[in-house]
Amino acid sequence: MADMRFDGRVAVITGAGRGLGRSHALLLAAQGAKIVVNDIGGPIRGDDSDSSVAQQVVDDIRAAGGEAIVNSDTVATPEGGKAIIQAALDEWGRIDILIHNAGNVRYGSIREISYEDFKSVVDVHLMGAFHMVQAAYGPMCDAGYGRIVLTSSIGGVYGNLRCVNYGMSKSGMIGLNNIAALEGEEFGIKSNIIVPSAVTRMAEGLDISQYPPMEPELVSPVVGWLAHEDCSVTGEMIASIAGRISRVFIAETKGVYQPAWTIDEVAGACDDFHDKSETLDLGLHGHVGHIGYSFEMARNGG
Repeated sequence: MADMRFDGRVAVITGAGRGLGRSHALLLAAQGAKIVVNDIGGPIRGDDSDSSVAQQVVDDIRAAGGEAIVNSDTVATPEGGKAIIQAALDEWGRIDILIHNAGNVRYGSIREISYEDFKSVVDVHLMGAFHMVQAAYGPMCDAGYGRIVLTSSIGGVYGNLRCVNYGMSKSGMIGLNNIAALEGEEFGIKSNIIVPSAVTRMAEGLDISQYPPMEPELVSPVVGWLAHEDCSVTGEMIASIAGRISRVFIAETKGVYQPAWTIDEVAGACDDFHDKSETLDLGLHGHVGHIGYSFEMARNGG
């Protein structure tokens, strides 16, 4: 297979100063992409900044013969999102790839978390994703091309304890991805989600002594494929953990039908509508598929 390169492509990568984002930036730059290295450079809570963090990645890319610029605007505001994309347009006149990887962590259960800590994480992960996608979408539509990679989490798919802000943000990103993929079909834009697991500073405080190798560099080739012009999928979630790659998806059971229900009848049918022996993977156009399948059952009496 020919080397999958990014010559002539411009990529904006948020949270690219450390960990996964840094690994993504170095890989795409090595394959010819021009990179906007966005990172505020703050601690894991996201309450400070240090532009030298992003500058070091830019220096590393340039030292290897690549092209990159620093951007330290925050993804957490609409103005910041616009400024990050504008940096690419001002420097190279285009934006081909958006990888939203920026994140912060503030733990807390539903009962105890402060609103400030809740909002801080939602603003960076979820609202940041929207700010970035909205800012990039116009130039991508006008160019008739774009690749978007959003960073979700198994914690958003399955949930986890004491991170309601993070879980909600990563789950909400699934809806954004689906709509970006749907609206992008006529404009040559593909949008997908990476569901990564890697040992970075986000794992601080965890016992990782029994983990297999989980470097960010194991995830970045998956992101590279999702960001490439030859990527064959859109509106999907692809997981990458410790060298394993899988597709994560939302599915339905076949379900049961009758023309009217009582509460007792619903309770009695519980095992039947939970039966996973036949499942429906309705894909990108699942909204239409769900309604059509349900209507067909109603017309046919089950």
